[in-house]
Amino acid sequence: SGHMGQNYLKSLSALGLQAFLIIICVAIYAALVRNIAVTSDISAAIWTCMGYTVLLCFSLFKTGSLAKGILGAH
Repeated sequence: SGHMGQNYLKSLSALGLQAFLIIICVAIYAALVRNIAVTSDISAAIWTCMGYTVLLCFSLFKTGSLAKGILGAH
């Protein structure tokens, strides 16, 4: 039963690390989207924003496995 408590604490710590990684991903996304220029070519701006959004979704899905891998939580 001692390992069950350790695994619970590892999982809880991994969840906190995942939340921190999500905040970092969203902050980077906000900085990237803020710098998109819409002045000349609106089509390029839309495709750039869609690319950043796909990248954000991919990175958000990977935060869970990354956090568990760093802390050794299974």
